[in-house]
Amino acid sequence: MKAAVLHWALRGLPVAPLSAIVPGTALILAPHADDESLGCGGLIAACCAAGRPPLVVILSDGVGSHPHSPSWPAPRLRAQRQHEALRAVSCLGLAAERLLFLDLPDTAVPHAGPVFERSVRQLAHLCSDHGCGIVLAPWRGDPHCDHEAAWKMAVALQARCGVGLLAYPVWGWLLAAEAEVEHEWPVGMRLDIAPYHMAKARAVSMHESQYGNLITDDPTGFSLPVALLAALVTDFEVFIRP
Repeated sequence: MKAAVLHWALRGLPVAPLSAIVPGTALILAPHADDESLGCGGLIAACCAAGRPPLVVILSDGVGSHPHSPSWPAPRLRAQRQHEALRAVSCLGLAAERLLFLDLPDTAVPHAGPVFERSVRQLAHLCSDHGCGIVLAPWRGDPHCDHEAAWKMAVALQARCGVGLLAYPVWGWLLAAEAEVEHEWPVGMRLDIAPYHMAKARAVSMHESQYGNLITDDPTGFSLPVALLAALVTDFEVFIRP
């Protein structure tokens, strides 16, 4: 399947009510601080408005975005990215105690092994303690190693706890139109987030270190692509069934 066809199919998924997508309390896995707002910001806001705030877990420490900045060494950048995430979820109505950080190494979130297993155990305890019935994680076709790792953790968590599982695409929206995508026809739902569009836009803007203006002394530093923002800060969000 061409990526252009995949994108067309995702945009044509049926719109479903929040209760059909997240019937209870959701656990949202975000590989990095900003993925929670980009991929699920509208859903987070909708869940909070419905009195069912999700639990959001950011897996990585986020320090890989500007590895060569002399003025933003890893401890300072880690603290900045956590601060940004707290401000972002506040825009969506989520209380600070519903946001947790695992501080796994950015660009090296494990796909298997002892740290992977320990992380899945931590997530399983969180599911149990908070009564989470469904886990949301990045789509397995997202072309980023940490997103792939987050998906694998979600699959392992489903096997361990029997929770539901949905995927949200982030970097998958930027796959080149003619690229071949080795995935089946997507099945899932869209959530209408028009009432929360502005809240999501504000949340995304809170991640100021990822826009290229705050940290200016690393020529290799990451900056959110305009095309990605255009694809994700819209009036709907997509959730794919595995």
